[in-house]
Amino acid sequence: QVRLVESGGGLVQAGRSLTLSCAVAEDIFQGVGWFGWFRQAPGKSRESVATISQIGRTTYTDTVVGQFSISQDNAKNTVSLQMNSLRPDDAGVYYCAARRWGRSAYDNWGQGTQVTVSS
Repeated sequence: QVRLVESGGGLVQAGRSLTLSCAVAEDIFQGVGWFGWFRQAPGKSRESVATISQIGRTTYTDTVVGQFSISQDNAKNTVSLQMNSLRPDDAGVYYCAARRWGRSAYDNWGQGTQVTVSS
């Protein structure tokens, strides 16, 4: 099992920035092919927001292109999500997830961190 712990969520005013961080257990960080950030808003299904591969390839959902940036720090075993110009509809619980090599889906998840954006 991969152990992931998110941090950095909170209450922020619309238009401000927030950075989420995901700490990944050191002994398994290199066994992961893809990391992703997902979010779930109240009453909605969980959606992929951004992903990054071990070689640095990134993908973003259309609504956050140019607004969010995902990155990973191999020295610190962390994956971050920089969120700029936040809007109320960016609010939700944000989850960090990992897909290990050879797996077809994200098979390890953090507990989530709440992001609330006030208008």
